[in-house]
Amino acid sequence: MTLRQVLDGLRWYVREFTGEAAYDRYCDRHRRNRPGAPVPTRREYEQLRIQHRETHPSSRCC
Repeated sequence: MTLRQVLDGLRWYVREFTGEAAYDRYCDRHRRNRPGAPVPTRREYEQLRIQHRETHPSSRCC
């Protein structure tokens, strides 16, 4: 492995861990499904995600 490959792998891991990649995937999907509609900011995305998690509990015990 080259240093570049190691750094790319580390970057991928950090982006997945922090949720940055999920936001990017959401933005891509939003642009495909709603062309012309404004893309939510990262803060708006996080609020929507929290709201969805609270209204659709799946694996929480309490």
